[in-house]
Amino acid sequence: MPFKKYKKGSELSYALGITLTFELLKFKPQYAERIYIHSQIKKNENYEKLEALCRATDTEIIFSDKPFNILSEKENVFVIGVFRKFDMQLESTKPHIVLHNPSNAGNIGTIMRSALGFNMGNIAIIRPGVDIYDPKAVRASMGAVFSCNIEYFDTFDDYDKAFGDNRDYYPFMLQAKTELYDVKKKGPVFSLIFGNEATGLPDEFLKIGTPLIINISDRIDSLNLPIAASIAMYNMSNLSTRNGRNKNENS
Repeated sequence: MPFKKYKKGSELSYALGITLTFELLKFKPQYAERIYIHSQIKKNENYEKLEALCRATDTEIIFSDKPFNILSEKENVFVIGVFRKFDMQLESTKPHIVLHNPSNAGNIGTIMRSALGFNMGNIAIIRPGVDIYDPKAVRASMGAVFSCNIEYFDTFDDYDKAFGDNRDYYPFMLQAKTELYDVKKKGPVFSLIFGNEATGLPDEFLKIGTPLIINISDRIDSLNLPIAASIAMYNMSNLSTRNGRNKNENS
């Protein structure tokens, strides 16, 4: 069977590492094609669990070092999960993370992982945008890509037409006047909107919803995208608890 470096137009992608392969087999086993095992793998408890999971999901195991020389740039990768790409759709009743033209595979993977951690695993990507199935993105997500719902849109207007009804928008912009921590109330569903790593959001987003800024010291000009998104997700996921505490303290 031929082994090829990943390309965006490929039908298949790769989970590089045993942890990612576990996530694939646990949450998207129907898309797993085969699992490659390197001869240098340590046959420990994790290996036995992997074999058991492959048997349970009827996933083929192939022992071969060749694909690792072609597909993996990391010396410590001893398991590769090959999977078919799959379509996803956002849940309309849940909060969304909206990424406008994200360009870095490592960043998108980190955001996926944070989103899953804060129960905000519905992510909209406005094109042009990074390929979520790039093995670098899959690896950076630590397998969160197999549990998130991610959907691409050609424009923000397309996203708005699909999900904008009764949804609060919070674009994050350096020009915003409202600080993140000053948000007191959110509706039942909301979207946190972030721009490209280099250019941020276009100015027209200042007229959309409630633009927010994360205040930082003057020692740096901005936060990088995954950190800003993680801070925003943490704050919004704890907003109800904080508001309830403040209400009690003021009564």
